[in-house]
Amino acid sequence: MSKTSPSFIQRIERHYTELPPNARKIADHLLHNANDVVAYSVTELATITHTSKATVSRFFRQLGYNSHGDVKLEMNALRTTGYPISMQAAKLTGYKAEINRLKQTFENIDPSQFDSLIDSIIQSKRITLIGFRNSYPVALHFRQQLQQIHGHIRLLPLPGQTMSEELEDIHPDELFIVIGFRRRPRIFSALLSQLSDQQVVLFADPSGQIYKDKVSNLFICQLGQEQALDSYGAPMSLIAVICNQVVTKLGPKGHKRINQISERFRLMNEIE
Repeated sequence: MSKTSPSFIQRIERHYTELPPNARKIADHLLHNANDVVAYSVTELATITHTSKATVSRFFRQLGYNSHGDVKLEMNALRTTGYPISMQAAKLTGYKAEINRLKQTFENIDPSQFDSLIDSIIQSKRITLIGFRNSYPVALHFRQQLQQIHGHIRLLPLPGQTMSEELEDIHPDELFIVIGFRRRPRIFSALLSQLSDQQVVLFADPSGQIYKDKVSNLFICQLGQEQALDSYGAPMSLIAVICNQVVTKLGPKGHKRINQISERFRLMNEIE
């Protein structure tokens, strides 16, 4: 959580795990579209989030406000200090919406999170990446990037396989990087419970905050929800930043492995 986020966003992140399911729908929307809390009325927010006026009003009380009006007053006061808040509903589309998602994702990550993960990647003897459904291609890409600079990387689950056998083979100092974007399988919570004694880093959309107490480090990526299909530009960009920082910190050792792999490509004539 970034210390520069508006107070009501910090409250949502702090209370997210305590919120009931319908309140989380509102929380998920506002975490993606913070300006809507100023631009829309309670009735409009209820329509957008497919909840009710009572649920929206109760949501703000659950965050510690007396009413929606208190949140708007707080945001308006923040705007007068120069904080960049739009007073109209966001209508970004296309690449502008994509840039906004990237901006939101990176601005809400504490720099210490980057440092902690980079050190863990460098120090861990083995790294396991886990992803299901729509998260699997992201985990696969993360593995491919890390494999350029680290010698012991595995990806789970393997096609057609279950997880239980794989979890029997865990190294004491293994780092687990779990990719868990929305519409996660029902096994997800049980999986994190099985890894409770391990170092686990979770990459998720805002709905993944319900698992923050089960992991060592949580990276929230904005996928957008204003269009029919999710965007994975933010997590892919985040992976690129992390892996490049690992290479930089490793120095000559990191480049040595990259050069060895490149030489093998040449010898095998495997790629153009």
